[in-house]
Amino acid sequence: MFGPLGKKLIAHVSIGGFSFSFDLITIIVSWIVIALLVIFALFLRRSLRQEVDEKPNRVQALLDVLIDLVKSQLTSGFSSEKLAYELFSFVSTVFLYVLLCNWISLIPYFDSPTKDLNVALSMSILVFVMSQLLAARAKGIPTYLKGFIEPYPFMLPINLVGEIAKPISQGFRLFGNMFGGAILVGLVYSFAIPRWGFPVLLNAYFGIFSGFVQAFVFAILTVAYINVAVES
Repeated sequence: MFGPLGKKLIAHVSIGGFSFSFDLITIIVSWIVIALLVIFALFLRRSLRQEVDEKPNRVQALLDVLIDLVKSQLTSGFSSEKLAYELFSFVSTVFLYVLLCNWISLIPYFDSPTKDLNVALSMSILVFVMSQLLAARAKGIPTYLKGFIEPYPFMLPINLVGEIAKPISQGFRLFGNMFGGAILVGLVYSFAIPRWGFPVLLNAYFGIFSGFVQAFVFAILTVAYINVAVES
């Protein structure tokens, strides 16, 4: 069953007595972002099919520059080269996904999925789960679990709250900045005359510049949380 909630299109599904609600617009746009990233990856893969000893083409040269940029700005924060190598794909994918989710709002009639708290928290929970799994793998299960009761057993609740607060703060930070920017732009569009001047520049600022900054900060926090969980 479908029903409007403000300007949203909500799908209500009942399974086994439990009711679930989904924002269809957010889901559709999220899948469009995923499809664009897959198409982009396939395009790069097809463009890189050449002999090793051949001169790099333009796509490969551009990709080398981008990879070096991501390595120097993001994965260089890891304390070990092995960890940076293993998580380069994960961190870069998180960065590109959040970035494209932020930028897609520049297209008319498209809303940024990261303005939905569910999407922002889902991304941060993904980072949290990844960091805990990597920490358990690096330290071993006994040492990993022992870390929650250090330096004293009565610190267990505080340590748990501290760990849970990380994904919550990371998700709310992304959501708050993107949603707040959207509200500000919407208010300016409502009162500004004409609407093609300052409102357009403000929308471009929050869409391009702020969208890039928020994606970059989210990726930096991802590296920081994983690094602390594994190395601490």
